[in-house]
Amino acid sequence: MSERHTGRGSASDQQERRLMIAERVVTRGTVTVDELASAAGVSAMTIYRDVAALEEAGIVQRGRGTVSAMATGLHEASASFRLDQNVALKQALGHAVAQRINPGMALMLDDSTSGVWTLRALDVTPLTVITNSLLVAREVGHSSGVRLIVAGGTYQPWAESLMGSATVAQLGELRADVAILSASGIADGRCFHPHEDASQIKRQMMASARRRFLILDHTKFARRALYSFAALTEFDTVFTDDGVDENMRRALTETGVPLEVVSAAKAS
Repeated sequence: MSERHTGRGSASDQQERRLMIAERVVTRGTVTVDELASAAGVSAMTIYRDVAALEEAGIVQRGRGTVSAMATGLHEASASFRLDQNVALKQALGHAVAQRINPGMALMLDDSTSGVWTLRALDVTPLTVITNSLLVAREVGHSSGVRLIVAGGTYQPWAESLMGSATVAQLGELRADVAILSASGIADGRCFHPHEDASQIKRQMMASARRRFLILDHTKFARRALYSFAALTEFDTVFTDDGVDENMRRALTETGVPLEVVSAAKAS
């Protein structure tokens, strides 16, 4: 029996469908329910159930027969949801970054999910991991040979991270070999994030690290956000995937951005 009649499908089908809905809506801004139902091969009622779950997670919002993106210049999707978006790309990018990490290094990681995928690609110890992200902390908390330092502050549920002036101050007292960061959007050669407190964390991590790596899948070049925290040229390496338009790559390189383009096919 097809899912159009069952209305739900398996848990994996449901997760895949919700990822499709979120990615399509975030990319295009607004999409009709009928179009989403047609693309997914399910009923409009099933789409409304999926959208209700995504709306609760702060990713989309419902209108009359339409679904609009919340993950824009004013909002960011929840960390747990972002962890499962663009998995193949994040695996490939994480693997590329992991090749630059040597035993004994101290790493600073922000609340971006790209950092989690970098940690999953690492097979070197000992390491020190400094973070404000509980996702990162859970990833390495029980790893042998990894010393974990979590910067304290005010808990922000959407990011599953600790932020605020206390977090920034603590990070300012620490030093790392590498900061591994991401951005929500790119404009005019600068990195942006929807939340000011997250931008402050990223700036401090850059100031506290000897080298700075930025991880950006190609979708970030089509997004915009409110708060600038760095120029692309401030990073030692900007890792992105081969989904970036060739003209964009050329323009970035010509302005001095240290770009490394990774093929998603190299994901391990």
